[in-house]
Amino acid sequence: MNLKRFGVPAVIAVTAAIALSSCAANESGAAPSESASSLSGNLVGAGASSQDAAQQAWIAGFQTANPDVTIDYDPSGSGAGRETFLEGASDFAGSDRAFDDEEVAAGGFAKCAPDTDIIELPMYISPIAVIFNVEGVDTLNLDAATIAGIFAGNITKWNDAAIVALNPDATLPDLAITPVHRSDDSGTTENFTDYLGAAAPDVWTYEADGVWPFEGGEAAQGTSGVVDAVTNGTGTVGYADASRAGDLGTVAVQVGDEFVEFSPEAAAAIVDASPEVEGRSEGDIAIEIDRTSEEAGVYPIVLVSYIIGCQQYADSENVELVKSYFSYMASPEGQDVAAEAAGSAPISDTLREQVTAAIDSIQ
Repeated sequence: MNLKRFGVPAVIAVTAAIALSSCAANESGAAPSESASSLSGNLVGAGASSQDAAQQAWIAGFQTANPDVTIDYDPSGSGAGRETFLEGASDFAGSDRAFDDEEVAAGGFAKCAPDTDIIELPMYISPIAVIFNVEGVDTLNLDAATIAGIFAGNITKWNDAAIVALNPDATLPDLAITPVHRSDDSGTTENFTDYLGAAAPDVWTYEADGVWPFEGGEAAQGTSGVVDAVTNGTGTVGYADASRAGDLGTVAVQVGDEFVEFSPEAAAAIVDASPEVEGRSEGDIAIEIDRTSEEAGVYPIVLVSYIIGCQQYADSENVELVKSYFSYMASPEGQDVAAEAAGSAPISDTLREQVTAAIDSIQ
């Protein structure tokens, strides 16, 4: 089923905050009251706009439990967030992709102690919805080749034979398709184009990239920009974090012989079925999504959004605060708060064990 939520009621955030502060304190070995009274300082994060709703819920809860703490998160986009962290202007980054092998090897992370590793924690798992605005049509079944053809500009009308064949009961108009893509360097774009290239390589011949690979269609800044452009257009189609789909039409994607609608459960299923990137340090938990899986119930257009920090910080002043906030996000209660606020999929217990071990190793 589609999960379309925009926010979390204040009472839920406050209640979750109390539970989360207790969990975070227990994980760090301190009593809840000690945690609340001893933590202070300011953390700066920047990056993925897909995480923004979850980050605001996490921040509200954590700051309520720890009134002497201030956390700022700028949803500037994954590319900007990685660059900000690399330059040392933030304590952590949010990114819809992990740093690649070349970026990790190059190092130069200004906040981190020399010759130490970064940690990359898959804290936020969410399906990417293919959203559209066609009057009278709420949902469509599409396979990878048809989705790729639409965004490549090869399929230009909503009543194209390829779309009609997959949706014989839909009333599809003779209306031009206007594809909308991100104008900024985006992890959502990189995940979406990775799916297109892996699942429909004969149609989508471009490499996966956070920057849209060609001119054409309509470009919009950030997740909000894409959603607004699709909402305010006619015959528009785009891609965005599924929590932002709202009342727009959405696509059920063909997986094997079935069409799978996006959901947190289907997103979590594809992550659990996918391997980790090889050759990374123990705290660098980068997932290599299997976009061509035919397992039942998986939704392959998914992003795994990471919280990225240092294995060892050059300045130890905020280390305990970083560890406490990261632990708060990773806890079962923290994952539930994110799910309520943003429709994300809570990480599995097995993945949480890895994430917790990585957080404990931060110095």
